[in-house]
Amino acid sequence: MARTNATYNIKAVSQLLGIQPGTLRAWERRYKIIRPSRNEAGHRLYTDDHIRILKGLMEKLDKGFTISQAVSLIESNEKADTRPDHFEQTTQLEKIGDDLLSGLLSFNEKEAQRHFDYAFSLFTPETVAIDVLGPILGKIGDLHEENGITSAHEHFALQFIRSRIGMMLISIPTDPLLPKALLVCGPNEHHELELLLFALFLKRKGYEVVYLRQRIDGGDMQIVIDEVKPTYMFMSCPLKKNTAEAIRVVESLQRQYTDLKIGLGGYVDDYLSELDQKKIHPFMVGNSKKDWENWLQER
Repeated sequence: MARTNATYNIKAVSQLLGIQPGTLRAWERRYKIIRPSRNEAGHRLYTDDHIRILKGLMEKLDKGFTISQAVSLIESNEKADTRPDHFEQTTQLEKIGDDLLSGLLSFNEKEAQRHFDYAFSLFTPETVAIDVLGPILGKIGDLHEENGITSAHEHFALQFIRSRIGMMLISIPTDPLLPKALLVCGPNEHHELELLLFALFLKRKGYEVVYLRQRIDGGDMQIVIDEVKPTYMFMSCPLKKNTAEAIRVVESLQRQYTDLKIGLGGYVDDYLSELDQKKIHPFMVGNSKKDWENWLQER
């Protein structure tokens, strides 16, 4: 477990370890090997244990391991200290995820579906989506980025995941007494699977979810909000190039709909100045189930 003396900001960690801030953010985003806390301004704060883990990663990279291999080795050592029951469940989820990914990357839909069904026989839909499908999305992205798979492999796997989460969404009932949430991709965004996972999280809590797979134009957005009358609106923005436009849209909508609770997903704050981070921080939903729970509880 990480110690609570979170005293290092990202600049200090970068200078101490010789890792660029952008690389630190990418490792946190893709591999979740560390989870720095945030101060009131939304800035990351790292502990001594975070520094130790990052040093371990650097040592393994210097020995020729890839970042994915280094993370796996570090995680294996860290898990040796966890509770046996938690370790067993985590190992089982990882095994199912690896088997499912293997089926997908061999274009074997029948085999992939078998592992998917097996996961459902053991765990809740929310656990399967967040702890099995979520990590698979990260691995697929890494493999494609490292030219480990073709675009055909990526498209086949993502379409399978998209269709299965979509079916899960339809089958989950809602509670009419709970708030209604509108989910939409941000400006110029086409990467909607993370938003789909968040839609499943909300649906499992009983929220009525209106999920719009692709982005919609600004004028149409207002029409949808006026018709749906949501309590919450969540927008995804995983790509750096769309950050400025996403922030502009969020701020504009908040001025027009003062009672609407707007959340922004993705890693927008990774690309902002400290001043802009502080300004946009109240909108940031986070990227884990714990982050999502905290954001909803605060509102």
